[in-house]
Amino acid sequence: MSRQPNTSPQTIRVLRLLLEEPTAWHYGYEISQRTGLKSGTLYPILIRLADQGWLETRWAEPQRQGRPARHTYRLTQVGARAASALTAKGQEANTVQRLGTQGA
Repeated sequence: MSRQPNTSPQTIRVLRLLLEEPTAWHYGYEISQRTGLKSGTLYPILIRLADQGWLETRWAEPQRQGRPARHTYRLTQVGARAASALTAKGQEANTVQRLGTQGA
């Protein structure tokens, strides 16, 4: 049985973080720091979510002269709805799993 797209624990971690402030723009580095994900894991997730229409991206001008522009990310309306549904399912499954182990 194959896993549904966007349901890896790492992707769920990114989506939960973005759902905390769904309309705010987030730098990749900030997402990495807050989720604990390394860039080799994080950026493919962000690219895939953007390709699927769940994230919008933009270049943010540098805050200090001489610095490069940085990519920022935020959930689209479609992405926010889908992420909310996915994370709710995950919480349901975790609750059921915890309840099942408590009764054992």
